[in-house]
Amino acid sequence: MTLNISRPLAARERLGRLEDPAAGDFPFYDGLPMALSGLQWLALMAGVVAGFLVLILPIPWPGGVWAPLIPALLFPAIPLATLYLVALDHWTVLFGRVGVREVRLMFGFALLNIVVTLCVGALVRTFADVTSNAAAAQLANADMAGRIAFFVKTLPQLLGEELVTVLPFLALTAALTKGFGMARRSAVIGAWLLSSLLFGLIHLPTYDWNWIQCIVIIGTARLVLTLPWLLTKNLWVSTGAHIVNDWLLFGVALLGAGLAGRA
Repeated sequence: MTLNISRPLAARERLGRLEDPAAGDFPFYDGLPMALSGLQWLALMAGVVAGFLVLILPIPWPGGVWAPLIPALLFPAIPLATLYLVALDHWTVLFGRVGVREVRLMFGFALLNIVVTLCVGALVRTFADVTSNAAAAQLANADMAGRIAFFVKTLPQLLGEELVTVLPFLALTAALTKGFGMARRSAVIGAWLLSSLLFGLIHLPTYDWNWIQCIVIIGTARLVLTLPWLLTKNLWVSTGAHIVNDWLLFGVALLGAGLAGRA
């Protein structure tokens, strides 16, 4: 039987102000709008892994400068297709409306994340080496077509990064509540922390296997970028915040490279 996911949550179940009561509960983990079996959760996680592998494996895609757009599109498409197979029309519950409030939240959380990341990064640099993101250098050395292709590619890719976080978050919440008998609030906190750790770990190849950087800096950034999902239960909001965050950072890096080249 299909149920409504907008049931109200008691104050003792929510994470205080981090969750908007009007947003209702998270989907799937507690049987709303439908229950997923253990095999369905495993299939969904396999879809997440498959999408990620398509993104990172050295497959010779056709298309020249636009070739990276193909794996970037498949990255979110594969887990979303898997979600459709296991949840049918209910796959859309991850996405909500986007209005003025949602756009404000995107920019607000993006700016918050930049501040937090800079502070954490400065702290880590006092006791450990930090590896730069090679994508910034590639962007600086690319021609105009390459730069346009890069920013276009980030749109589906960052949606994929949100799915790589949110779908395991839901699976972990289901496992912690159903399998380990944890209360909702504790399970959500646990899933938030573990999914952020996972997000940091999948960035190890990007940052030359710098474990401290990926766990502390990238993991902390993910904790902040998951906040709009916790608040709104709307994947568009967390994806938008992630896009604004990365575009601002890459834009500043590109501007800095341009100014340095003129000096």
